[in-house]
Amino acid sequence: MFLVLLSVGLIAPFTFLPLPESTPTEEPVPVAPKAVKKVIKIVEQPLHTVTLPDFAKIRDVKEKKRRFFAFIKPAVQAENKKILILRAEVARLIAQLSLEQPFSAEEHTLVSSLSKKYKVSEKFSLLRQLYELQLKIDIIPLALVLVQAANESAWGTSRFARIGLNFFGVWCYREGCGMVPGSRNTGAKHEVAAYSSISLGVARYLHNINTNGAYTVFRSIRGQLRDQNQPLAPEILATGLMRYSERGIDYVLELTDMIRHNRHYFALYNK
Repeated sequence: MFLVLLSVGLIAPFTFLPLPESTPTEEPVPVAPKAVKKVIKIVEQPLHTVTLPDFAKIRDVKEKKRRFFAFIKPAVQAENKKILILRAEVARLIAQLSLEQPFSAEEHTLVSSLSKKYKVSEKFSLLRQLYELQLKIDIIPLALVLVQAANESAWGTSRFARIGLNFFGVWCYREGCGMVPGSRNTGAKHEVAAYSSISLGVARYLHNINTNGAYTVFRSIRGQLRDQNQPLAPEILATGLMRYSERGIDYVLELTDMIRHNRHYFALYNK
């Protein structure tokens, strides 16, 4: 009996304790799904009507090189031929002047026109103008032009080559004259020139090398080779293009390396 009373005494205090209040269950707050942004890829349309080979899809390296060089070569050969015709005319005028034969009005007009086009001062004597023109009106070897085109355009796959037929990275400075580089610094105004034909792009590249003050050394090397009746070796002339790229000497070494490795293709064109 005593044990029963003891048990009741121990349990009783807890039986009269207030029951704990139940915690209300929180309803989950609905979360609106995050809006998924639609990325619309804008395909840049070509600024020309020329049908280009899709060089990026050509997996065979030798085939890609062969087709790329074959694609650019005709325009280079045609533009170099035009330059040689003009150069021969300048040589004729120099010979005529050395014989003290007077120029016709048309010949004076021609010299004046060429001096303007090739950035030769008309304040120079007539003979000096002609010698300056002879230094600037000259070809660039096919092999050198082709490897520069390959280098600057990533073998025809660059945006500037595909959209604007600019295989040489030539800039222009009039708003809307070409394509705005994606990496252009804030405040910069230059664009990468766009052309309507391969021939026009090649012609502008050749004219840039033949007139731009950055390539005075190139023209001087070429002039010395001419004076010594030496061939216009592309590897030698490439050394005059250090200022074509910010990479300087590394750029020149890359060009000369490309010339050596692709000599087989250029030999085919000379057969």
